[in-house]
Amino acid sequence: MPTPLQSASGSLSRDQSLVAATSFFALFSIVGLSLYGLPFFYDFMVTDFGWSRARVTSGNAISKLLVGPLFGFLAGWIIDRFGPRRMMMSGILMAGMALVMLSYMTSLWMFYLAYLFSALGYVCGGPLPNQVLISRWFDTSRGRAMGFAYIGIGIGGAVVPWLALPLIEGMGWQPALRVIGFIIIGLSLPLAFFVKDAPPSFQGGSKTAPMVPVRSVLSNRYFYLLAIGSMCSIAAVGGTNQNLKLFLSLDVAFTQEHIKNVVSLILASSIIGRLLMGWLADRFPRKYVMLLIYLIVASAIPLLFAADRSGMIYLFAVVFGIGLGGDYMIIPLMAADLFGVRVLGRVMGIILTADGVAEATAPMLVGYLRDTGGDYTMGFYTLIALALAGAAAILFLPKERVADAEPVEADMAKVG
Repeated sequence: MPTPLQSASGSLSRDQSLVAATSFFALFSIVGLSLYGLPFFYDFMVTDFGWSRARVTSGNAISKLLVGPLFGFLAGWIIDRFGPRRMMMSGILMAGMALVMLSYMTSLWMFYLAYLFSALGYVCGGPLPNQVLISRWFDTSRGRAMGFAYIGIGIGGAVVPWLALPLIEGMGWQPALRVIGFIIIGLSLPLAFFVKDAPPSFQGGSKTAPMVPVRSVLSNRYFYLLAIGSMCSIAAVGGTNQNLKLFLSLDVAFTQEHIKNVVSLILASSIIGRLLMGWLADRFPRKYVMLLIYLIVASAIPLLFAADRSGMIYLFAVVFGIGLGGDYMIIPLMAADLFGVRVLGRVMGIILTADGVAEATAPMLVGYLRDTGGDYTMGFYTLIALALAGAAAILFLPKERVADAEPVEADMAKVG
């Protein structure tokens, strides 16, 4: 019987197994433990430092607004030219050290500096290099491979509240951040050191084969529809996720234990979402899978209006978690379908930069609307509208590959 990553007729090679494990633990650490873990500490920053909700969410916003436009496309170009491995290693180190820096934070400038390193770590070691790495090594089972790797985010995000709360209770919230930072480096760096950039048949960025030009992609309207759709949905997901603990802790007055259970359920449900959407993406047009994911996100957010009613917050956690699980994973699959693998680093560099801007600004906007309006009503309506706008953009994408985007891609030898 084939493993979850194998096609029915193929076996998983040793190199492919290492690729899957490397991406799993990189995303587990950089996205699961760090990106999804940091909001668990926001309410402590509000109470200990007296910062507003907009301020504690501004670190993520400002750092990504600075790093994304400056380094996003450059990172994609470097990955297409030289491979993702070295970029991943540097990103893992920066992501781990960012949490260590936050553990010694005593002022606002230290907060922003640490978040700058966190954003650099996310760009260099997070979804972008892992999406390219998996797309190079897998073809027919690419959706399942991407789904498996992205399970790392769900497990990391589900584990971090259970890891953080005992550490916070035992040593304080800042030392807890330091421990998590070293865990990120220890888990991910050794695997990234040994992984290979691409199979021998891949010549996309070698000196013997010229890089495929990206200008045909940039002149295609479908690229902009994909970018707008992903920006809107990522904004909805990020705005919800970054404000959730602030909402549950300071507005609904849930206990830390209660919040831990809710956050863990969201990320555990995201594992189901990643597996399910990866399986669907290998069997149905990815446009429709993407549309389904975006509609699930849009349907989850209204449940927060009834968060104080019995059981409703857990229904939200399951529905939102499933949508969250598929949201980030489906974007590179759709981009690879439309434009091919050889330009994927540069294409995703641009799209992830745009997504980073959306993911950065939406939480700060929602926090500002809460600070000025006294509750999250307008913020939640804004997030619902963004999710629906993303789904509307995806409706206009084609079901199949854009023929003129990358005609030489068909010449590439396939693996997986």
